[in-house]
Amino acid sequence: MNIQWIVLDVDGVLSDGTLIYTSSGEELKSFSVKDGLGLTAARKAGLKLAIITARISPMVERRAKELHFDALLMGHANKTEALRNLCKEHQINLEEIAYMGDDLNDLGALQIVGLPMAPNNAVPEVKQLAKFISTVNGGHGAVRGAVEYILKKQGLWETVVADYAREAHAHGQ
Repeated sequence: MNIQWIVLDVDGVLSDGTLIYTSSGEELKSFSVKDGLGLTAARKAGLKLAIITARISPMVERRAKELHFDALLMGHANKTEALRNLCKEHQINLEEIAYMGDDLNDLGALQIVGLPMAPNNAVPEVKQLAKFISTVNGGHGAVRGAVEYILKKQGLWETVVADYAREAHAHGQ
């Protein structure tokens, strides 16, 4: 396995898929800190990160910025086309992409990547295509589990863990 990029859907993958609106009409989303640490670990190991989502959301933009994503594609209902454009723009081979999606609108993208992935609560059609299915639901650490799976398969996990241990030791923790 030679995964170079992790590409993620948002609702149902990075978030639990719940949409909460305030009385003033603002939208709220929650994100897992476990997913955040996993994505930081992926970056430490040299992987690139991207989001492809049909929705446009300032919260997603903020989260992508916090975690230093390499690409953020919002407002893309056709995720397969968006994924192909990402590949062209960054000269990526589809076989080098791990994509996690949870619902029917992710099927096209999942069919063309090297490592199709799904959270535990993905629809059955997505799970049928997935080569990795998380043991937890989207928004609750599914991405973190996927990152660990990829890094272990590529022989990078122990190095990432050692880096975190070294950082903790260097800071007297």
